[in-house]
Amino acid sequence: MTKTTTPAPSTADREIVITRVYDAPRQLVFDAWTDPKHIAQWWGPNGFTTTIHERTVRPGGVWRFIMHGPDGVDWPNRIDYLEVVPPERLVYYHDSDIDNDPDRFHVTVTFVEDDGRTTLTLRTLFNTVEQCEQVKAFGAVEGGKQTLERLAQFLAGK
Repeated sequence: MTKTTTPAPSTADREIVITRVYDAPRQLVFDAWTDPKHIAQWWGPNGFTTTIHERTVRPGGVWRFIMHGPDGVDWPNRIDYLEVVPPERLVYYHDSDIDNDPDRFHVTVTFVEDDGRTTLTLRTLFNTVEQCEQVKAFGAVEGGKQTLERLAQFLAGK
């Protein structure tokens, strides 16, 4: 008897994937992403600063922070860690620090080392195509690229 399976539905239409290669070892890149004293120095698009209120990087841990925009607008954020596999992977939910936030999204960050360089892939999965399109229109792709560029500048100083 032949078993028939239904393929999993594609998520490409509700995903944003940004990849960046760093001329730095994986452990250094992972530490820059997970150490509160480092991440506050580079997190966010150009012109943003970050104030960390709470940060515990472990499964079940939480990172609460405010991103301060160059226009004076404050953006509350919360990350709930689901999976932390040093120095390979982080998996978390990201929201606006509102319980049951309907705009919460799922993020997977992977760190792959190859000959002393690290490929970081940031995969953001939204609940709906509409939600994905809204954040794209808001500038999330460019903001993500700027954030990863700021990480590159931070790493260059290490």
